[in-house]
Order: sequence, then C-alpha cells, then structure tokens
Amino acid sequence: MIAESDVELADGRKLHVYDTGGGADRLPVFWHHGTPNIGPPPEPLFAAADGLRLRWLGYDRPGYGGSSPHSGRNVASAAADVSSIADALGIARFGVMGHSGGPPHALACAALLPQRVVAVVSVSGLAPLDALADWFGGMGPAGEAELRAALGGRPALERYLRSSEFDPELFTPADHEALAREWSWLNGIAAKGLATGFGGMVDDNLAYVAPWGFDPAKVTAPVLIVQGGSDRIVPSSHGKWLASHIASAELWLRPGDGHISALNSGESALRWLRDHATVK
Repeated sequence: MIAESDVELADGRKLHVYDTGGGADRLPVFWHHGTPNIGPPPEPLFAAADGLRLRWLGYDRPGYGGSSPHSGRNVASAAADVSSIADALGIARFGVMGHSGGPPHALACAALLPQRVVAVVSVSGLAPLDALADWFGGMGPAGEAELRAALGGRPALERYLRSSEFDPELFTPADHEALAREWSWLNGIAAKGLATGFGGMVDDNLAYVAPWGFDPAKVTAPVLIVQGGSDRIVPSSHGKWLASHIASAELWLRPGDGHISALNSGESALRWLRDHATVK
C-alpha cells in the first residue's frame, strides 16, 4: 500500500510524494525515477524491500505528475527537494536508489546531503557530460539524437520530441523480455510520465547535458553502480567512469544486460544497500 501526499515548499512549489510507510525499524530509501516516468517506488521490488525492512519513498520530479515545474532546475536541485520531503516526514537519514535518469539525482543527494544519505544504488545511470571524451559513444541513434537536441536548448529539444517517436531498438532483447515480464510495471509508469506533456522530460534532458551542480567524486557514502554491458541508452562506459571516480563505489557490470534488464539485479542491490548503509 502506497500513501500519497503533497509537500509544500518554501518557494510555493509542491512535490507529489509516495510512501510505503512502516515501523521505526525500517530504513527509508528514496527512489529516483527515470525519464520520462513518475515517482512511485518500484513495485517489482516491494517484496524484497519488505523482507529487508526497508521503507520506500518516491516523488514526481518537478514537471512530472503531481509536482510543480521548477524552471531552470539542474541535477543538484534534487538534493534540496528530497531534503524538504524528508524534513516534512520526520526522516533524518536515508538511502537513495535510482534507475536511468534517476541515478544522477540520487548521487546529487549523496554529494550534497552527506550527513543524511547512508548508501546509494545507481542502476543504468549517466555520467556528467564532461566526464568522457566520447560521452555519446555506444548510444543508440535515437537516444543520441535526443540528447544532442538538448544541447541545442529548450526549443530545439521540444521540436525534436514533437517530431520523433520512441525507437524500440534502443532496448536489447533482454530489455524487451524484462518489460514483458518482471518489469512490465515500467510501461504504465512511463505512460503516466508523459500524460501531462513533455515538460518534465525536457527539464530532465536539459539538466543531464548541463553542469550538474556537484562533483560525483565528493560522494563519501557507499555506492553501488549497476550497469548493463549491452545498454544502448546509457553505455557501460558511464558506469565505469562513475565507479572509477567515486572512491566509495563498487561496480557490478552485467555483460548480458541492457538498460532495463539491469534492474533484474534489484533485489541483490537492495541487500547490498541494507548491508552497506552506515546506519543499520
């Protein structure tokens, strides 16, 4: 059962929040959703989280679902938003986990809220634009075109998104199998992420290709990087860079997995998070 509520921020915005609740013995874990999704925590991992005594939290990033837009937000903006949610719910310390577009935001929380974030799981996450000599290397043509459009600014990206369709070839056969089975939940979440238009997606993509507002190397909490070796949306070079530049990071490279099927390691990743959290 997920409880939904709105948190009002000092700047007048609101964030739509999801919370599975539970007793004081549960470790809170914030889920950071991908692009273009909304923020409910990952239903396929509910049973595993319950067994590990974890409390899932999530929120619609600004511009998605029930959350107000935040003009000009960068990746680092997520830290202040999550801090406000945690304050409103009386949560002092927590873990963070993200998939796809979520990991940069999860890492922002860890870098900018070091006294609050106890462990991080990044699945299929991007590295900063200036991290790699060939940041686009290994991306499928459609994914690369979308992010290159983002480099051209908001009007160019909006034109691209209005005129393009999702290319299923960005997903590997393992991805398509995961979406048809264990991770079919994502299909509905993505549809809801676009239900109110491209606003959240545009803001996400502009933030990915701009300066993030923090240095991933400043993260000191334990970090698990899970990356599919066959990922056509976020190539494995991104995960390798993150793992090599965050001193506290451990890399799980899954050669046969793509962007979605990497989530099949989610239960093991949650056990890792529980074991490595600096507050048990």
